[in-house]
Amino acid sequence: MLRECGYSIRDACGALGISRSGYYYFLKRRVQGQKEEIREDGILQKIKGIKTDHPFWGYRRVWAWLRYREGILINQKRVRRLMKENALMATQTVHRAKRRAQGSKPRAKRPCEYWGIDMTKFLISSLGWVYLVIVLDWCTKKVVGWNLSLRSRALEWRKALEMALLREFPYGVRGSGLKLISDNGSQPTSTSFMRDMRVLGIEQIFTSYDNPKGNAETERMMRTIKEEVIWLNEFSSLEEAREKIGRWIEVDYNKLYVHSELGYRSPEEYESLYYEENLRKAA
Repeated sequence: MLRECGYSIRDACGALGISRSGYYYFLKRRVQGQKEEIREDGILQKIKGIKTDHPFWGYRRVWAWLRYREGILINQKRVRRLMKENALMATQTVHRAKRRAQGSKPRAKRPCEYWGIDMTKFLISSLGWVYLVIVLDWCTKKVVGWNLSLRSRALEWRKALEMALLREFPYGVRGSGLKLISDNGSQPTSTSFMRDMRVLGIEQIFTSYDNPKGNAETERMMRTIKEEVIWLNEFSSLEEAREKIGRWIEVDYNKLYVHSELGYRSPEEYESLYYEENLRKAA
């Protein structure tokens, strides 16, 4: 910079009353600042891309994706600052509970110990209401079974459960100690559904009115599906909805979704790690 003006660095620094080391330090900081600005711009573009695909994600989940899926070494404070400065923060509505939980929800210590089952509905303009049933493993957070249909009978609930059983218990579920948690809706409390559970040896647990957190894990998962798929799409047919929801569940969620409760691993990664550690202990 000084040489471009026709002065030597020594003479210019002497005239200005500054040391040459101070001048070189200034240059170094300036170059680092330019690099930092370029780097932050690149990270910001990545954050914007993530928020385009996942508009309901907050800074913690965006950070987790950058850190554990893209391998970018960055802290949460920096991600939060960039998102806040660029109006990318997720808004959150806090609802006060109208009743307090009197009991506590079960805590799964291993896969296939507690499953939750629940249903939601959404509108396809060309068809009307369609119904999604999911089965969630409370230990791994993995969606082990699901069914999308035009009807919401006990039969559709059993189809979602059958998918889960065929995947997780190919040799039979009886004697495994599996427990199924649901609300007191007409489907899981129907005579046919309860009879099938007894035949299979699955213990049913029903949430009560004074325990709103009884099936909270499954209900929160249903909320995630709405935020990530259902609310972001206008499905033209049941087949399209089934294809997009199925792809999100099987790939985007079970294989890739980063869970803070799972040490920022996906459900399938956590499940694999659990069984690997058990094998190591048994060896």
